[in-house]
Order: sequence, then C-alpha cells, then structure tokens
Amino acid sequence: MASEGKVITCKAAVAWEPNKPLVIEDVEVAPPQAGEVRVKILFTALCHTDAYTWSGKDPEGLFPCILGHEAAGIVESVGEGVTEVQPGDHVIPCYQAECRECKFCKSGKTNLCGKVRAATGVGVMMNDRKSRFSVRGTPIYHFMGTSTFSQYTVVHDVSVAKIDPKAPLEKVCLLGCGVPTGLGAVWNTAKVEAGSTVAVFGLGTVGLAVAEGAKTAGASRIIGIDIDSNKFETAKKFGVTEFVNPKDHDKPIQQVLVDLTDGGVDYSFECIGNVSVMRAALECCHKGWGTSVIVGVAASGQEISTRPFQLVTGRVWKGTAFGGFKSRSQVPWLVDKYMKKEIKVDEYITHNLTLGEINKAFDLMHEGGCLRCVLSAHT
Repeated sequence: MASEGKVITCKAAVAWEPNKPLVIEDVEVAPPQAGEVRVKILFTALCHTDAYTWSGKDPEGLFPCILGHEAAGIVESVGEGVTEVQPGDHVIPCYQAECRECKFCKSGKTNLCGKVRAATGVGVMMNDRKSRFSVRGTPIYHFMGTSTFSQYTVVHDVSVAKIDPKAPLEKVCLLGCGVPTGLGAVWNTAKVEAGSTVAVFGLGTVGLAVAEGAKTAGASRIIGIDIDSNKFETAKKFGVTEFVNPKDHDKPIQQVLVDLTDGGVDYSFECIGNVSVMRAALECCHKGWGTSVIVGVAASGQEISTRPFQLVTGRVWKGTAFGGFKSRSQVPWLVDKYMKKEIKVDEYITHNLTLGEINKAFDLMHEGGCLRCVLSAHT
C-alpha cells in the first residue's frame, strides 16, 4: 500500500483523562517496527472493560490513551520479520496474545501468554517501550495491546488473528472479546456436561454467551439471574430457561437457587465483576461437585471471600480470561463456526453507530437496553 513505511494521520477517539468525554482527534500512527502489524480498523465494538478503564478504576489505566479491544480490520502493513499475516489480510486484534513460544503457551495448561504482557500492561510496544500514537507531538498510550478506537492501530504480531476474508467484519468484530469469553467459560473452563444445571449471574453480552454455550453443551436448566427483569425475554433466545430477580426475594440469592435446584447448581458463572455476587455464585453450587467460574472483572483492590468449608465440601472456584481460548489459533475457528451458523453473533448487536458517535455509544451501553454497539470507523 502507498502508506507503507509512512506515518498515517487518521481519526481516533482519545481518552485524555478519566471520566471525561472521549475526543475525536487527528492522531499520527507510526509505521510498524519489527514484529508489529499496522491494521486499518473497520469496525469496533464497545465493551464494559473499556468503560472500566475510562472510569479511572483500573490500576493499569494510563492516560491519555486510545481505548478499544473488540474489533476487526484489514492489515495495512507489517514490520520486519512478520510472516503470519500480510497486507490485505482480514484480521481480529487479540488482547490475549499467543506467541506459541513462552512458558505459558508451551504449558498446554492455559491460554495466557507472557511474551508482550510487560509492554501491553503499561501502554507501549515491546520493541522500544514507546507508543506508536501521538497527537500534536504528545504520545498517546496503547490499551490492552489493541487500541481499536482508531481508524488505524499498531499491534504485536502475536496479538492478531487472521480470519476468513468472507466473514462480515461488522459482525465478527465481536469475536475479539465478549462472545468468546462467555462461550469459552462454559466449553473450556467449566467443561459443562449434558444434563447439567447452570446459573448465570448477569445477562449482558457475556452472560448471554454463557447461556448460549451452556445450551450448546446440553445443559438441562439454565437459570438467568439479573436485577433487570426486562432482560428475560431476550435471554430466552440465548438459551435461558428460567429467570430469577434477586430483588423479588427476601432470602439471599444463593439460598433461593439452592432451594430451586434441590441442593444447588452444577455450574455457576459470575459475569458482572461484583465480589459479593461472586460469593453468591460459589455458594449456590451443589455440595460435592459444584463449580463456579469468575468471568467478570472486579474493580481494583476488591477481594473475594467465603467460608473455607464451602471448598472443603467439594465446591470449586475458578476464573477465566478470554474464555480459555488461544487467540490466534482459535479465533479463526470461532469465525468459521459463525460462518456455519453454529454460534450466534448478529443477535448481540443492538446498535450501530460511527466512531464519531462514541460518547453516545457509551451512554447507550450504560442504559441497559444495549448489548453490543458496533462503531463504523470510516463513515
């Protein structure tokens, strides 16, 4: 491409400081260095993790930065030594890297990767510990190694998955975070079996993806728990069979669920990021074998608690990141499953706006009627 090796000036939504509206700026995006890929972002969705960092509650949050981590685009150029993608490839940036060489990747026990985390955690690129973004000479930090609220971004080559060019980018951008997190929590982390009873706390995008994953796994009962009863009708379409609103009960929600399920559920999933709900999710599990998976991200400094006897008597407490999926290897597989109509994606998209309307999109997300809002970056 004509822009290869040159600085690209484009539009991006910059978070200059916590809790202040994002500002659409002309951002200079430097060419990719060795082991890096510059991507033209076509569509990006909003996730609660973006809002969490923007709020200032994230201990790793750095400002000014370009947020965004759920997106799809086309490779514009690659740096030296990059062999697995080339200009023109359709890709999904992956905040969960996969280098296939580090201790984590080689362990066969986790989808976590240690190769670039030391850089992505502090908003820079690994090569020179600097940012590829600047506005009027001021460096702008990267976010989660992706920074997709920009028309162009630079990512590490271990953080980008090459996908089927026939897949609609305005849909499959969702496979960069929320949907795989929910599906994978069920399939990879909990390994839910047919006939199981499942409780899902929080019926946003991730919780609905958990429900869908549980339905696919053959769960016999999928109980959705949310304080917004309006979510139940939508949740039914994703596999939820029963709905419980904690506000309708005087007893603690864990007791309500234990009574409802003859001693507790086989599997529970916390998809909110609330530590008191995490406790309830564990304690509603069946004695002897119940497993609870923490999916939601709690605010910094928060701690979980329960009585040790809950674990001594056979309950298991687990966590999951990106649903246990290995990003570069398995995101293309998820895209293929979507193309074969084996998993839902379109159904999570409730709103479509442009990058310039990003502040409105965040307002929609907080109002509750929005699952995923997809932004077009170039209109």
